[in-house]
Amino acid sequence: MEAYAVKADRFFLPGRVSGAGYLTVENGRCGRFTRQRPDCRVVDHTGRWVAAGLVDTHIHGFLGYDVLDADSEGVGRVARGLTAHGVTSWLPTILTASVGQMGDACASVAAADDVGGAHVRGIFLEGPFFTERHKGAQNPRYFQDPSVEVFDGWQRRARGLVRKIAIAPERAGSMAFTEALAAQGVHVALAHSDASYEQAMAAVDAGADVFVHTYNGMSPLHHREPGMVGAAMTSRGTYAEVICDGLHVSPTAAEALVRAKGTDHTVLVTDCLRCGGMPDGDYYLGEFPIVVRDGVAHLRDGGNLAGSTLTLDQAVRNVVDWNVATAEQALRMASEVPARSSGLADVCGSLRPGLDADFVVLDRDLTVEETYVSGSRVYQRGE
Repeated sequence: MEAYAVKADRFFLPGRVSGAGYLTVENGRCGRFTRQRPDCRVVDHTGRWVAAGLVDTHIHGFLGYDVLDADSEGVGRVARGLTAHGVTSWLPTILTASVGQMGDACASVAAADDVGGAHVRGIFLEGPFFTERHKGAQNPRYFQDPSVEVFDGWQRRARGLVRKIAIAPERAGSMAFTEALAAQGVHVALAHSDASYEQAMAAVDAGADVFVHTYNGMSPLHHREPGMVGAAMTSRGTYAEVICDGLHVSPTAAEALVRAKGTDHTVLVTDCLRCGGMPDGDYYLGEFPIVVRDGVAHLRDGGNLAGSTLTLDQAVRNVVDWNVATAEQALRMASEVPARSSGLADVCGSLRPGLDADFVVLDRDLTVEETYVSGSRVYQRGE
């Protein structure tokens, strides 16, 4: 690939925000930032901002496809569709199902080579080691105690792609499981659980480092029993996901979490389902029928919220509009921070020299104008 430089009014660099200048790109990787025009072709984005491509570490599907479908072509459709929203890396997320069905989904992601669009950076297994009290839209029929043997079977079928798995820390064997997976370099997350504060913190001590969609699907904060929400807010060095669609979590609750964790440990995620990017209507989440009305997904039976139709660029705009974070903080919460939370900071999440040249061109209102993956433009607004 020919070397070139991107010119823009503002760059969100690894350690700072810079004014006008040039970011060089060579062989699909980020080069140095300079204020002087380099001796190469220049792609002019005067009047716009350039930031690292967004990284969605919790997303089940998009545009009618779900990772649980075990359809490699569907994985590619999602990967390509996400680029319109500035996403350049994602973790296909598999929800609770039978051991065999989850294994099939793992294998389909591993087989989805050269799909185009956003990089598939690994797999997130959201289940099945949960408890029923805060099951959300997960199917309790398949809940079980954590098993390293079962996980190893999934990992073999995934060809080593599983980067993160969520568990309820009160289940039998969860501490030994957490220790074993942390030793393998797999991130253990806490979710869909009625654990006490002490149980959640014991899991953190054992190596768990992520709280899944904080507030949702977990024991709440109470002044005499802080619960898992309290553990998410107070544990040092851990990361707290949050779905900032204004439905799963109120703007005030989002602000409370950000104040407790800091923007450097709060991860914007979508938890988006197959109905993301699709019209209102009837869909399925695993074996459960869901209904989307006015862009909001509910279980047909019971009416509980079931994931979201949120896109990550909208989450960024939301937290800025809510005055929860600045544009710089919000963009980092959707790129650099999720990359760190899933062990991806060495390949994506920032405009650091040597990393994949995955970046997004934004208007001043944070609208995605263009998206680049490995230095190649894969999306342009209006085309």
